[in-house]
Amino acid sequence: MESPAQRRLNAIQSHLLPSAVYAAEDESLIGRNVTSSSSSPPFFVDQQYSVVLPEKLQTGKWNVYRSARSPMKLLSRFDDHPEIGTLHENFVHAVETYRDYKYLGTRIRVDGTVGEYKWMTFGEAATAREAIGSGLRYYGLEQGACVGLYFINRPEWMVVDHACSAYSYISVPLYDTLGPDAVKFVVNHSGIKAIFCVPETLNTLLSFISSIPSVRLIVVVGGADEHLPSLPSTPDVKFISYLKLLGQGRRNLQPFFPPKPDDVATICYTSGTTGTPKGVVLTHGNLIANASAFCRKVKFYPSDVYISYLPLAHIYERSNQVICCNNGVGVGFYQGDNLKLMDDLAALRPTIFCSVPRLYNRIYAGITNAVSTSGALKERLFRAAYNSKRQAIMNGRNASPIWDKLVFNKIKEKLGGRVRILGSGASPLSPDVMDFLRVCFGCMLIEGYGMTETSCIITLMDVGDVLAGHVGSPHAACEVKLVDVPEMNYTSEDEPYPRGEICVRGPIVFQGYYKDEVQTREVFDDDGWFHTGDIGLWLPGGRLKIIDRKKNIFKLAQGEYIAPEKIENVYAKCKFVSQCFVYGDSFNSSLVAVVAVEPDVLRDWAASEGIQYEDLGQLCNDPRARNAVLAEMDDVGREAQLRGFEFAKAVTLVPEQFTLENGLLTPTFKIKRSQTKEYFAKAIANMYAELSTSEPALSKL
Repeated sequence: MESPAQRRLNAIQSHLLPSAVYAAEDESLIGRNVTSSSSSPPFFVDQQYSVVLPEKLQTGKWNVYRSARSPMKLLSRFDDHPEIGTLHENFVHAVETYRDYKYLGTRIRVDGTVGEYKWMTFGEAATAREAIGSGLRYYGLEQGACVGLYFINRPEWMVVDHACSAYSYISVPLYDTLGPDAVKFVVNHSGIKAIFCVPETLNTLLSFISSIPSVRLIVVVGGADEHLPSLPSTPDVKFISYLKLLGQGRRNLQPFFPPKPDDVATICYTSGTTGTPKGVVLTHGNLIANASAFCRKVKFYPSDVYISYLPLAHIYERSNQVICCNNGVGVGFYQGDNLKLMDDLAALRPTIFCSVPRLYNRIYAGITNAVSTSGALKERLFRAAYNSKRQAIMNGRNASPIWDKLVFNKIKEKLGGRVRILGSGASPLSPDVMDFLRVCFGCMLIEGYGMTETSCIITLMDVGDVLAGHVGSPHAACEVKLVDVPEMNYTSEDEPYPRGEICVRGPIVFQGYYKDEVQTREVFDDDGWFHTGDIGLWLPGGRLKIIDRKKNIFKLAQGEYIAPEKIENVYAKCKFVSQCFVYGDSFNSSLVAVVAVEPDVLRDWAASEGIQYEDLGQLCNDPRARNAVLAEMDDVGREAQLRGFEFAKAVTLVPEQFTLENGLLTPTFKIKRSQTKEYFAKAIANMYAELSTSEPALSKL
């Protein structure tokens, strides 16, 4: 009689049959990959992305998905270096392997001017990290102390982070855009002992220095000592420049205090769209498991160059840094100004570019608008090139190089001309935009899905998978299942695809929310599954598609549930729309929208219509402009097959963007829904007042 372990092994192996066997098997074979469309390219058939396992053998329910690359065991270490179990060991490996390779690059000079990229090697970074860690020991920081990092991306950020790993400190990133109240909360909640800041964020700290009693040391990064503002002296807090700390550490070198894999590496506070920040506790083992699984799917090389501009306080960028370090990838930092990012890209010429859908949507809109206004002949050439190259990509062929020479090389130069990998995360990327970017930039575009609570990545598209509209399969360091959400009519029995709340388990999952057992218990069940709050469905082949969010839904007066983010992603493709906020509630039967306009597109439209205006604000208030934008949004909505009640019935145009500074976006560029609703409360009320007169007509839709 077979043992349970042998039955499990046989069950798994039955889903890993070679492709030749699939050809003779029935279409219903679990795990066989066929795409959602019968017209999809034949080369998808016989690929295998996930395997399906029973959660419990006695129930017989096959509902747990694992990577086909590691069905028998969840990965926790790098395949080629299983001895690496901590961030410290990861950096030591990089220094030993790539000591003289370029590692951290910046264009910012000591005097604040901008030039070509200057590089610090892995060896030089290691020397600085030892000095900074020794300096912290010199000032009395004990093993396990929390260290705050309160400045934007620059080489010193990574040096401090490596120092924390080498001396068993816990790094606590502080978003430089968080308001004083949130920063004060995080500092006090985590009990931070030392904070690294820049002169700009120092001023914020000084405004409430008496309210953060745990802080004993503040280190000011940037510039020579003589250029720093005069630092205050208090009996409780020591102020010192980064360069001075570096020098003191060099003169008083201390031995490393290496952490263990189960030790806490960082507490990442999620800014969230509502409520107080939550401290996500991640161990060294969590972060190494995440990076090792990513590296099993995607290969990186010491010749690669990565541009760092996404916030290092966010797990997306943090995870990318661990991966770059392991593979000897050079990291060039932007100047610190998003408006100058294109200039930085031209100077750095990266091979790896990671971003969020908000920026990719703007690139898409910019290119399509430029094409549509380039004249009939150029537009026809672009369409011919695009359609030919897209068809070749979808059929697994190499496109004719003539199209790159005639059309696409100019577009590639926008990102420096050398990008071979585009990464997208933080929110879903439209399939149309994904296909468009793949064609225009001629490179691999990989979309992933994850959370701070899962050390970043849960699922990731496989290299060579050109089907858009999903976020890939589980990576090798976790397993995923969908749990029924009956109140939203999502179940594992749904046809044609199982649907439900995405739940995750494995070595990437966080330890809990810091000092918050109540919220920790809310997201974990008795079997150790972390409940993400996101709704997904399984496409054939075991690829996950995000379709909804449990928390960000509301019900209209007639009882229809609305997922506003899905609708906002559709409207983001409208040429007039830079950003969009869709609102509705149970007191009204229709949706309304607030649109931050694309200024140049709206001005060009006004000129073509002969409309006179004094400024962009006046144009936004012109009823003719509102009608034109709403009509375009309707066209985009129909093309995306929105249902009748999902269309915005009124729109308010605003000239100002939703930003971190005005409090409408999180640091990962997600809309803060509660704050945005309050910010535009008057506009929302006015739209519903205008709609009330036509309510009988609306009710017939």
